[in-house]
Amino acid sequence: MIQTSVNEKISINYIEFNVKDIKQTKAFYQHLGWTFTDFGSSYCEFDSGVIKGGFAQSDTVQSGGGALVILYSDHLEHSLQCVKEAGGTIVRDIFSFPGGRRFHFKDLDDYELAIWSN
Repeated sequence: MIQTSVNEKISINYIEFNVKDIKQTKAFYQHLGWTFTDFGSSYCEFDSGVIKGGFAQSDTVQSGGGALVILYSDHLEHSLQCVKEAGGTIVRDIFSFPGGRRFHFKDLDDYELAIWSN
């Protein structure tokens, strides 16, 4: 059994929403005082002043809303192995994005989460 080191804590670090129209979404949240950094035409990072997250343009948006909770790990490959050994299902293998790399998985209750690292 692979375990995380005693000193490493994997915690919520970022939250990501799939949205139908980034321009419209940014206009809405700008009224709440949020700021944005664009990474192409289909992704932007938001900063609410408390937490950072992202808006990803997608055709698959949950009707009731929903967010992708993103965890951080200093050891991405090790965390991937831990998720597999715990019985999680990898739904998107490690990939690169502006700022780092990450993978997506489903836990035992079928919730999708991601873990990233720089």
